[in-house]
Amino acid sequence: MPPAALSVHLAIGQAYAWSVFKPPLESSLQLSGTQSALPFQLGIVMLGLSAAFGGTLVERNGPRWAMFVSMACFSSGFLLSALGVATRQYWLVVLGYGFVGGIGLGIGYISPVSTLIKWFPDRPGMATGIAIMGFGGGALIASPWSAQMLGSFGTSTTGIATTFLVHGLVYAVFMSVGVLLVRVPPDGWRPRGWQPPQVAARALITTADVSARNAIRTPQFYCLWIVLCCNVTAGIGILEKAAPMIKDFFSGTATPVAVGAAAGFVALLSLANMAGRFVWSSTSDVIGRKNMYRVYLGAGALLYLVIALAGDSSRPLFIMCALGILSFYGGGFATVPAYLKDLFGTYQVGAIHGRLLTAWSIAGVLGPLIVNAIADAQKAAGRSGPALYTTSLYIMIGLLAVGFLANELIRPVHDRHHERPAKPVTEKGQAR
Repeated sequence: MPPAALSVHLAIGQAYAWSVFKPPLESSLQLSGTQSALPFQLGIVMLGLSAAFGGTLVERNGPRWAMFVSMACFSSGFLLSALGVATRQYWLVVLGYGFVGGIGLGIGYISPVSTLIKWFPDRPGMATGIAIMGFGGGALIASPWSAQMLGSFGTSTTGIATTFLVHGLVYAVFMSVGVLLVRVPPDGWRPRGWQPPQVAARALITTADVSARNAIRTPQFYCLWIVLCCNVTAGIGILEKAAPMIKDFFSGTATPVAVGAAAGFVALLSLANMAGRFVWSSTSDVIGRKNMYRVYLGAGALLYLVIALAGDSSRPLFIMCALGILSFYGGGFATVPAYLKDLFGTYQVGAIHGRLLTAWSIAGVLGPLIVNAIADAQKAAGRSGPALYTTSLYIMIGLLAVGFLANELIRPVHDRHHERPAKPVTEKGQAR
C-alpha cells in the first residue's frame, strides 16, 4: 500500500517544482511574475476545494477510483498546458495546470489517506507520513528532471510544450501503478496481536465513528482547521520566498549568499519538508498528536523568534532554524490525518480530511502575501537586509501562538456526534 500511495504523491508533488517553468514562460510568452505564478496559485486553491467537495466521493467510490480520477486530471492538465504554450494561449495553461490539474492534486492528495490508516491502525501517523512524504519530495525529482528537459528541448514555446507533453504522459504511466496496486483492507482487519487503545489511556482517541457531515458541526474540526492554517501559513511563507530571503538577509555582510548557495538552501528546505513528514508524524504515534502539535507550534514560534533576534549575525543559525520550521511545516501535513482519525474515527476520515484542506487553500495565499507584501513595502521605504522580514517574522510568531491556543482547546468529540451502530436483528426480524 505505501508504494501505491507514493506513486501518486511523488507525481502530484511536482507542484512544488512549478518555479522551474516560471522564467521560460515569462520570456517566451512575455508574462509578468504574477502572471506566471497564476497556474500554481490556482492549482493550490483547487487542491483545497476539490479535496473538500470530492472527499465524500472518495470515501464512497474507493481509493482506486480516486487515484484514477487524479491521474486523468493531473495528466490532462499537462496536456492542456502543452497545447496552450504551443498555440501561445496562456489561458489554456492556467485552465490546464491550475484548474484541471488542481482537481487532480486535491483528489490525489486525499486518495490514499483513509486507506493507509485502515491498513495501519496501530501506526496511523507513520502510514500517512510515508504517503504525504512523497508530496513533499516530489519536487526533488521533478525540479532536475524538468530543468534537464528544458535544457534538451529548449526554452522556446516548442520546447516548453514538449516538456509539458512528456510530463503528462510519463506521470500517467507512473500514477497508474498506484491505481493497479491499491486495495482496501477486509472488514475487521487489524495487525496480529494489536488491540485498539483504550479511550481512558489516550483521551483524544475515540473508538466511535463520526460522519463528515457531523464532523463539521463540532468545535474540534474548526480548532484543528485553525491549527493547520496557522502552521501552513508560517511554513509556506518561508518556502515560497526561500532563495531571495536568504540572499536579502545576508546582503549586507562580508560574504553575501551567491545564487548557487541560495538554490542549495532551497534544496535543503525541501529535504527538511520531506523528512519532517515521516519523522514527526511517526513520532506522533508515540507521544500523541496533541503533544506533537505543541512541538510544531511552540517550537516553531521560538525558531522564528531566534531568526528575528539574530538577524544576519549567524548564517548557520538562520539555516538551522529555517530547516526546523520547514520540518514542522511538513510534519503538520502528515500528522493531521492521524489527528482526525483519533478524533473522528476511520468511518469518513478521508472526507473530513478533504474538508480540512480548505485551510491549506487559505494559507497558500495568506503566507506568501504576508511575506511578499511586507518585504516590498519595506524595500520601498529604503530598508534592506533582515529589516525586510522582521515584521513578517513577528506576524508568523503571532499566528503560531493562535494555533497553539486552538490546539489546547481540542477535546474529545461529544458522543452525540457519534454514528449509532445498527441494532442487531433476531431470527424473527425483530430488533433486540
